[in-house]
Amino acid sequence: MPIQDHPLRYATVNELHARPFPSLEVPSTAVYVAIKDPVQAQNRDRALDLAHLLALLDRHGSAHPQPGATHFQGPIGRAELKWESHTEFVTYTGFTRGTSVRPFDPAEAEVLPEDWLNAAPGRRLTSVLIRVEPMPVTEAELLAKLDAWFVPESLATSRVVDGAAVIAGDFRIDPAGHMRFAVFVAPGTGPRRVGRIVQRLCEIETYRAMSMLGLMRSRDLGARLNALDPKLSALVSGLDDGPAPEAALHELLTISAELESLAVQFSFRFGATAAYEAIVNQRIEVLREARLGGRQTFGEFMMRRYDPAMRTVKSSETRLRGMAERAERAAELLRTRVDVERSAQSQRLLESMDRRADLQLRLQRTVEGLSTVAISYYAVNLAAYLLEPLAHRFHISHGALLAGLVPVVVFGVWLMVRRIRNHLD
Repeated sequence: MPIQDHPLRYATVNELHARPFPSLEVPSTAVYVAIKDPVQAQNRDRALDLAHLLALLDRHGSAHPQPGATHFQGPIGRAELKWESHTEFVTYTGFTRGTSVRPFDPAEAEVLPEDWLNAAPGRRLTSVLIRVEPMPVTEAELLAKLDAWFVPESLATSRVVDGAAVIAGDFRIDPAGHMRFAVFVAPGTGPRRVGRIVQRLCEIETYRAMSMLGLMRSRDLGARLNALDPKLSALVSGLDDGPAPEAALHELLTISAELESLAVQFSFRFGATAAYEAIVNQRIEVLREARLGGRQTFGEFMMRRYDPAMRTVKSSETRLRGMAERAERAAELLRTRVDVERSAQSQRLLESMDRRADLQLRLQRTVEGLSTVAISYYAVNLAAYLLEPLAHRFHISHGALLAGLVPVVVFGVWLMVRRIRNHLD
């Protein structure tokens, strides 16, 4: 019998080839849109994403993807569509041959119809127009186009992939709602290499936008931490002479519960932000940038504009973790203080119980003495009645009989009470 394959063997291998790079001729245009649900996107109904894709394919009579697919590539009219479903978002990319006379004409985005986009199960996270054209003959002509198309202050441009192309973009949203990138392709560069460059530009913008969501959340977190930090600091500094430990512990538990709730709310976003940041840096690194005409590269732009935002996110995450640890240490100190005070109360209670026991013992001995006298009194009278006939026979008076009985009876009763007490002890 041949060896049995693991049931997921082919699925794991096919995943390596699931999202091939596009193959783009020069000139061409790429329209890229990423759609994300604003709330709990990781738990969204993915069937709605697939239904939205099918609505677009049905407009053009195109073939459908397999049920449950997470990626698709096929023609829609004169354009080539690439669709991908990710953890938190879905992306649509339309590739068309040729470029418009007017650079970055909003009409190029009509590959993805506006009414269809409005019906998307989510909101537009990013929208990109990428213009791919041959490399100009001179660098001066190239720089002139860049100055005409982009905002010079934020323009980033560089030669990439060992001089195979020049990429440029200013990371600004134009009046039509799109971000613009230009790719100038050197002669002899193959279509697949051009497709890889365009794909990496789309990924850089998408993951930059996704990671910047962490910055927005960290600002909200900062405001809430600013409100909690003074309370926690005042509570910690007043551990020695502050309020009663039980009240302080209750207040501290309230703060700790809120910090734990914040950690649960923000942990996914902070983790995702770190992953997206790593992808952005990796995509820029594989472009192998070289400076063009003294302009800033994509890596330098990110270092000046993007990296500080990511450091802010990391700082907020570190601050939240640090405050949670401080609250935990303060709670341990308060619990120790409560335990010490309770031990002192227990000690005082035991001492009070000892004093009461000693008092009770002395009272018991006093009662024993009184009870001995009382018992002896009745015992003497009983014995006198019993011995009265004998006393008359021997001419002993009643008083002499009582006097003789008192020592004997008292001693006997005392001895009996003592034996009973010793037996009980």
